[in-house]
Amino acid sequence: MQSTSHSEDRIEAKFRELQSHREGALIAYLTGGDPDPNAFLANSTALIEGGADIVEVGIPFSDPIADGPVIQASSMRALSQGATPAGVLDLIGELSSQCHVPFVVLSYYNPILTMGLDRFLEKARESGVDGIVVPDLPVEESYEFRTLALKHNIDNIYLVAPNTSRTRLRTVLEKSKGFLYLVSLYGVTGPRDNLSPQALKAVKKVKSLTKGKVPVSAGFGVSQPEHVSAIIRSGADGAIVGSALVNIVSQHLESPNEAPHHLKSTVAKLKASTRRS
Repeated sequence: MQSTSHSEDRIEAKFRELQSHREGALIAYLTGGDPDPNAFLANSTALIEGGADIVEVGIPFSDPIADGPVIQASSMRALSQGATPAGVLDLIGELSSQCHVPFVVLSYYNPILTMGLDRFLEKARESGVDGIVVPDLPVEESYEFRTLALKHNIDNIYLVAPNTSRTRLRTVLEKSKGFLYLVSLYGVTGPRDNLSPQALKAVKKVKSLTKGKVPVSAGFGVSQPEHVSAIIRSGADGAIVGSALVNIVSQHLESPNEAPHHLKSTVAKLKASTRRS
């Protein structure tokens, strides 16, 4: 596997580049190894060809507490095909050796602990991973992990919610690198028909406190171009779309060769909505 070396913080550079073009970032998520390794590689490439600015890859886990049924099902499919953390990192390595976009990994803490913190992070960096989200690792308990991640030049991306207190938000801001992941609604992941006013209020609240220290990207329930547009207009630096894309994968399990076309088309429409007027 080709080792990927970066001379700069690629996530930070990507947000800076997009800001200069008056665009927000489209962060597109797929579950690693779903529905099988080859299909995952083709689908991920389609995201990039469609215009995704950052690709987020989930490490399949048997108890994904923050994920709704769409992503839970994708994790089960990947695990049934033998997906492992090391195997998913190898797949990211294949992608990063050919596609020059930042890659973010989302993993629950247990698979990382099982593999070993330093070993996981070292392999992640060798595979071209630029940032990591660990939904069940609170910032208050993340000192060791954050220190090791920084050693390997991997950005720690923390989650905040609409009800995160100002005091805690300031703590998270001090520790965040790459971008701040705003969970824009209560509950688990999953596509919604409508974006709640609460989500847009949360963006404005968080942005007023960040004061440009770190980009803010909003996810959970963001699934349609109009959602992306509203999120960006509210002041977010990026929009994260996951379940809507994973759903396309699940709809083409009998015809996996058709999924990349639909993913590329969907991402292109979502990306067009990140442009600021």
